[in-house]
Amino acid sequence: MRGIITVLNTPFTQSDAIDAEGVRRNVALALEAGVAGFLVPALASEVGSLAELERALLVDTVVEATRGRVPIIGGASAATQPERVRIARRLADAGCSGVLVNLPPGPEADIERDVAELAELAPEFLMLQDWDPVGPGLDIEFIARLSVRIPKFTWLKIEVVPAGPKYTRVLEATGGKLNVAGGWAVMQMIEALDRGVHAFMPTAMHRIYTRIYSLYSKGNRDSARELFERVLPVLAFTNQRLDISIHFFKRLLCKQGVYATARVRPPIAPLDAVHERIADELIERVREIEGHI
Repeated sequence: MRGIITVLNTPFTQSDAIDAEGVRRNVALALEAGVAGFLVPALASEVGSLAELERALLVDTVVEATRGRVPIIGGASAATQPERVRIARRLADAGCSGVLVNLPPGPEADIERDVAELAELAPEFLMLQDWDPVGPGLDIEFIARLSVRIPKFTWLKIEVVPAGPKYTRVLEATGGKLNVAGGWAVMQMIEALDRGVHAFMPTAMHRIYTRIYSLYSKGNRDSARELFERVLPVLAFTNQRLDISIHFFKRLLCKQGVYATARVRPPIAPLDAVHERIADELIERVREIEGHI
């Protein structure tokens, strides 16, 4: 996979059930824009507030709507390894191409054991989420060893501080054989492309992200950078906190007619009046940009 692997927000109805029709509309919009794949459910999907049956419904809906046109990565992150194993097995049975997991910090031997167990369940590949919003994340030498010892571990989603140097160091340490994706650090998208990142895993704004990636891939870095800089105010606002990002992109999808509501679930904190006003201003910016692509 090369390009944009979109992370789907979970749409809810007014009665707080999963809105399967909203999921299908979002999948159709993303496919039309040219995304390279989907990741579901993940942090931006409010995965922590979803019951296992709801997670299954979300994945099944995306698999059915995608109809094999692009790969689907199923999120198997959970509090315990038995839960992760059970979910990973179900994702494989559902038709996902790969499985993503975010493991808690711990001794490297324990992490390697859990990764190896999950890799056995992944249909084609396992993606580790290197998530550390305040630090450097997993040790690079450890990542390189895992990529050799566990053949199905072929993707790393890097979401650390700072992300840029780690992209480069991981690619160098693995001889470019480990596929690297950028997620939360999409604010450094041009830098990440300059560093050789293979894919990006943002939320919504499908047409804008795919256009930036396409322009860059065709050698038109200046135009890619110009378009990217037009959405930087949006990214600066949404990347303040995951809660704000979830609110903003659900609000955008609702105004686009993709989602019927912009509902979120606890513990997502509400936006205040100022944030709502700024969000609506920036949503108009996004819609204007998309109108010219």
